[in-house]
Amino acid sequence: MQVRELMTRDVRLLGPNDTIRNAARQMRDDDIGSLPIADGDRLVGYITDRDIVVRALAEGRDADTTVREVMTERVLYCFEDETIEDVAANMAHNQVRRLPVLTREKRLVGIVALGDIATQGSDEPAEDALEGVSRPSR
Repeated sequence: MQVRELMTRDVRLLGPNDTIRNAARQMRDDDIGSLPIADGDRLVGYITDRDIVVRALAEGRDADTTVREVMTERVLYCFEDETIEDVAANMAHNQVRRLPVLTREKRLVGIVALGDIATQGSDEPAEDALEGVSRPSR
């Protein structure tokens, strides 16, 4: 099975100059915990609810702080034609629960989460990914 068969296609994006207040509202409204950050058609970062708490609130920043100031710039991703097994192994190795999905031309077309693999994929890749994601950080 390929990633394109189970990814979420309706992807919300924010720009790097959006505020973390805007990011938090979008996460709340869509019941999600992370958002990809795009500058034009280029994926430049990723922000999670944890980024907002740990990198902004815990450091005393206000709600008008830009996403750029607290986002994760190192964006891990996968391609839509990769197998679920390969993507699950990548998630386990990097200890991440979700990845943006790109075309080979590097256009964002979706998000794949560990939950997608667990509920729609086969059991073994999901179990392996969960085990890898859940191990203590290096």
